[in-house]
Parts: sequence; C-alpha cells; structure tokens
Amino acid sequence: MYTAIIKKSSDWWLGWIEEIPGVNCQEATREELLESLRITLLEALEFNRQDAIEAAGNDYVEEAIAL
Repeated sequence: MYTAIIKKSSDWWLGWIEEIPGVNCQEATREELLESLRITLLEALEFNRQDAIEAAGNDYVEEAIAL
C-alpha cells in the first residue's frame, strides 16, 4: 500500500506518492489525479524493477521483504 498526498491549489489538484520520490501529478479533478498517480506509480515501480534486474546481472535471487 502506498500513500497519496493530495491537495487542491487554485484550479488544479496536486499529488505525490509519499513513499516513492518523483511520483507526482497534477490534474483538473481529484478523480483524474488519483488515476494519474496510480498509473505513474505503476510505471515507476516497473522502471525501478527493470533497472534493479539489469544492475544485478546474472545469477541473482529475488526475495520478498514484508514490512
């Protein structure tokens, strides 16, 4: 689970995902903002996943870590 920090600023809704730097969006409505944040978060997670796999090279192990 991730936390969206959102606020209305003039005519725009602004939002950030608290746990992931760089995931932020701006939209005209709250609903559009939440959807954009979901999409941007998924894209960032996939990008980070691929980046980590490429950095690991060959012969790596994936481990789930629960908080």
